[in-house]
Amino acid sequence: MTTPTAAITGIAGYLPDYILTNEELSQMVETSDEWITSRTGIKERHILKEPHAGTSVMGAKAVEALLKKTNTKPEEIDVLLCCSVTPDMLFPATANIICDKVGVLNAWGYDINAGCSGFLFSLTTAARFIETGKYKKIIVVAAEKMSSITDYTDRTTCPLFGDAAVAVLVEPNHEGLGLIDEILHVDGVGRKYLYQKAGGSKYPPTEETVRNREHFIHQDGQAVFKFAVSRMADTAAEMMEKHNLTAGEIAYLIPHQANLRIIDATGKRMGLSSDKVLINIAHYGNTSAVSIPLVLMDYEKQFKKGDTLIFAAFGAGFTWGAQYYKWAY
Repeated sequence: MTTPTAAITGIAGYLPDYILTNEELSQMVETSDEWITSRTGIKERHILKEPHAGTSVMGAKAVEALLKKTNTKPEEIDVLLCCSVTPDMLFPATANIICDKVGVLNAWGYDINAGCSGFLFSLTTAARFIETGKYKKIIVVAAEKMSSITDYTDRTTCPLFGDAAVAVLVEPNHEGLGLIDEILHVDGVGRKYLYQKAGGSKYPPTEETVRNREHFIHQDGQAVFKFAVSRMADTAAEMMEKHNLTAGEIAYLIPHQANLRIIDATGKRMGLSSDKVLINIAHYGNTSAVSIPLVLMDYEKQFKKGDTLIFAAFGAGFTWGAQYYKWAY
C-alpha cells in the first residue's frame, strides 16, 4: 500500500465580534486610515475583548465549528496541534486546554510556536503523523490573540495585528492530493529584530519589565520587511523550480497576510497575475499563524479539487517556508 498524503478535509474558524477600525486607532495613537492603508493594506481587525478570555476560547470555538461541519465526533480525533505565539499560559499547552473544552478525550497533542509560519510548520508535522499510517484524524488549530501582546501606544505596531482562530481537519489521502512538499527554514538572527522580550526564563516578569513595556511585540520594521520579502518570495519560487511548476499551473498563491507590499513582491517573484494571489489582509490585519488558514476559509468555495496551491509564510524567529499543496475536495 502506498504512503498516504495528508489532506485538509474540512475547515472552520472563529472571529471575535469586535472590529477595531483604522479610524478608531487614529484616536488612540498618532496615525490615520490613509497612513495605515498605504503602508500595510489593512483597514480593520477583529479583537477579542472579553475579560480573561484567552486564545483557547477562540481555538475551542473554531474546533467545535469544524467538528460540526465535518460531522466528526470529538472522540474520533487522534492528535490535536495548536500553533500560536499567544498561548493561554506558558503551561499547560493551549492544545490540551482546547481538547478539554471541546471533549477531545482520546487525542494527544501539543503547541507549536513558529511565529507567523506556525500553520506551515504544524501542517507539515501533521503530515508526518498521517504518513505513518497510525493516525487517521488530526486537527491543526491556529489561534492567536495578538491584541494581548500588542502595545496600543506604539503607532508602528498597533495597526498591524488582529485576533482569530481557524481549525482544519487533516486526514489520509490516496489520490495524490493534499500536502505534496514543503521547504521550511529557521534563522535565530530574527530574535534581534522581532520578539517579545519579557515573560520567559531570560526576563521573567518583574515590575521593571512591566514598566518598560517589555511584554509587548517589538519589531524593527525595516529589517523584518527586508528579510521577509527576500525569504518568502525566494522560497516560493524555489518550490516552483523544484517541481517544474509554471505560473499557469498554479491556481493560487496563499501568502501570509503581513503586509500588502510583501505579498505583492512574492506574487511578482513567482510570475503570477494579481488574480492568482489571494488577499484578505484589509479585514483582519496580521493574525500571525492564523492568516494562511483564514485565507483558505474565506476562499474555500472558490477552490476546485486538484487545484495547485502554494502556501508561503515568514515569521518571528525568523521562520519561513513554502508548501506545495493540491486541494483535496
